[in-house]
Amino acid sequence: MTPIHIMINGVPGKVATTLLAHAMKDERFTVIPFSLTGPGTEKSIPVNGTDITLVSPDERFEAIKKIKAKYAPFITVDYTHPTAVDANVAFYCENGLPFVMGTTGGNRDQIREAVNHSDIPAVIAPNMAKQIVGLQAMIEYGAQNFPGLFNGYEMSVKESHQSWKADTSGTAKAIIRQFNLLGVDFTEADIDKVRDPEAQKAMGIAEEHLDGHGWHTYTLKASDGGSEFGITHNINGRDIYAEGTLDAVAFVEKKRDQGISGHCFSMIDVMKNL
Repeated sequence: MTPIHIMINGVPGKVATTLLAHAMKDERFTVIPFSLTGPGTEKSIPVNGTDITLVSPDERFEAIKKIKAKYAPFITVDYTHPTAVDANVAFYCENGLPFVMGTTGGNRDQIREAVNHSDIPAVIAPNMAKQIVGLQAMIEYGAQNFPGLFNGYEMSVKESHQSWKADTSGTAKAIIRQFNLLGVDFTEADIDKVRDPEAQKAMGIAEEHLDGHGWHTYTLKASDGGSEFGITHNINGRDIYAEGTLDAVAFVEKKRDQGISGHCFSMIDVMKNL
């Protein structure tokens, strides 16, 4: 099988760099030594012995022409910054770059609409960890089949991520929407969003994982105090996200090879086709 060319955008960010290291060890892929990134970064960065050239926003229109000429076809992965999502998706669509969007943030309806009117396939998901996505699917099944099941229950949500994560967890927001359908009155503004390292250590998060973790707890209590339910998913490190992302890349390449364009897929679609 011919390896899939993959360009990972967002280096030197930690998630993008972790993904690069995984892709370099995965025989399914050949890493393109370029990464679209934000302003004010270095010109290049070494990853596992390979120098990755970093392309700033004011350079990318010219750079992508040269990258496409040398490496196309390839799949792009976006692990940049939430504030860059909308512009990045517009760029990918304009330049015919099939992509996997792992960055949260942006106007999700708008970016899906952009892909639907483009010539490319894409996977857009708030979480690339297959096990967490599977858990979300179970909760969604309950919401669709047992609406109002938790009417009258009070909900609390605590999510903890590394201090520099700019936005609220997209996974938490998605799960809350399903519990709303299950009858729970809860909004994104009610989330206890933990970003302070000292508070995180008090929660039991090990020092070595303070700069890379995702701990979530959802608690539901009956108004009379007679019953309580909880869901917890605690992830240390970033390997689980890298594994799911690379499966999504292989999926998008398959769709591109089949000639499918103008379609947004989810991680559920990816998992059903593993």
